[in-house]
Amino acid sequence: MWVLRRSPVLLPFLTVSCLLPSGCSSGGQGGDPAGWRAEYDSIGDTLVVRTLAGSVWRDTARLVPEVSIGMLTGPDEYIFGQIVSLARAEDGTIYVMDRQVPALRAYNPDGSYQMTLGRGGEGPGEYKQPDGGLNVLSDGRVVLRDPGNARIQVFSPEGEPLNTWRSRGGFFTSHRMVVDQEDRSHVQILMDPEASVRDWRSALLQILPDGSHGDTLLIPDTGYEPPSIEAVGTNEAGEPSGMMRNGVPFAPDEHSVLSPLGYFIHGISTEYALTLLRTDEPHLRIEKAYDPVPVTSGERAEEEAWNIRNMRSMDPNWRWDGPAIPDVKPPFDGFFGGEDGTIWVRVPQPGIRGEDPDYDPTDPEALPDEWSEPIAFDVFDADGRFLGNVQAPEGFAMWPEPVFSKDWVLGTVRDELDVQTVVMFRLELPGGRSPTDLAEEGAQE
Repeated sequence: MWVLRRSPVLLPFLTVSCLLPSGCSSGGQGGDPAGWRAEYDSIGDTLVVRTLAGSVWRDTARLVPEVSIGMLTGPDEYIFGQIVSLARAEDGTIYVMDRQVPALRAYNPDGSYQMTLGRGGEGPGEYKQPDGGLNVLSDGRVVLRDPGNARIQVFSPEGEPLNTWRSRGGFFTSHRMVVDQEDRSHVQILMDPEASVRDWRSALLQILPDGSHGDTLLIPDTGYEPPSIEAVGTNEAGEPSGMMRNGVPFAPDEHSVLSPLGYFIHGISTEYALTLLRTDEPHLRIEKAYDPVPVTSGERAEEEAWNIRNMRSMDPNWRWDGPAIPDVKPPFDGFFGGEDGTIWVRVPQPGIRGEDPDYDPTDPEALPDEWSEPIAFDVFDADGRFLGNVQAPEGFAMWPEPVFSKDWVLGTVRDELDVQTVVMFRLELPGGRSPTDLAEEGAQE
């Protein structure tokens, strides 16, 4: 048995570096002197956009709720148990997959219930154990990954089951199923599911709009090994019976996503740098100056206690003998490809201390404090310009994976009673303007 706190991600990375002028062509300064300032450079065949200060938006944006779907009590269509995926159609229709029911439901742009697509089961139009794979094609067809039945379910915009597409089953993921500009759905698969977890290699299978299989995009292993800790269990005969592996809290890691524009975005969070592995033009490397965020002693103690308890569920005698928890948080903690090609980079924030409502003073390993970290993003456009920072509201959840764009975000929020709601947010800059309003004002000047 293997238990991982983080799913292994083995992804492509273009190694580029330049410490001296040789090998790098000097670029120039760019951006708006009153706002965003950047330096352009090149490293071999890779273009570099390095943000030095400021942003295009010139201020922090916030997510303002416009539509909220969900309640504690009421009609079944508005009560959620376990939301695993979200999607939004071009006409504003919102799709929510609730695995607990299970039910794939559609809601009008104003949040009112519209219909339920399919139902649980194994027959036509039915699904079993759906995961993060949900999206909408440009013609309005809804595609739902159904790994429990080893297929993709396809529904019409009116909710009628159309057909099923072959897809490898048995592997579940919380990652969104990306649909690119050519309406190709990208389904994450394991190339060698029979191998040990350490040796798993991931890939994306392209499924064309007619359901036929296209290319398989390998997600190569860069060789980077993030710090980790392990525990090995044994049976009564003293033989290994299982293994548990966790990443070291606050340690750098490797990240990659497929942009809807059709290329991978990749970075290793040892530095603030991510590379757009564009296929039809030179790769683009985005860099940004940042101030390191310290790991507080309370955060460190909480993470140590959680991991020790977790490891001892596998090996009761386990002691922390792996890499230590770093003193500072990594420059970023993952990123996401926006529907419009924007790049949303989750950036660390100072921890906030609170009281743990479940604290048990009779438990010698329990801690009275509970630490949380606000959610914030740096947003870039597809050309590497730093648009600005976005602060998410309290309760904003990163699972299921939100859907991002420059002017809106579709996500979930959990309240103090742990009630899950689906919320459509708009991005708002000071003065009530949207990023699009600001861009139009700039074009008129």
